[in-house]
Amino acid sequence: MESPFLSILALVALVLLLAVTGGVGYLTLADWRDRRRQEDEKRETRRSTTKRR
Repeated sequence: MESPFLSILALVALVLLLAVTGGVGYLTLADWRDRRRQEDEKRETRRSTTKRR
């Protein structure tokens, strides 16, 4: 028979694993969006300065 302590410990480990995986996914997505936004702003800045000359 399995100890209830081990069951709870396994459940807590699974929840923490899912939380860390979700956090890494969120940070990766946020970094990707920020980089894309910065690249778009650089392109727009280059376009607007080229038109003025």
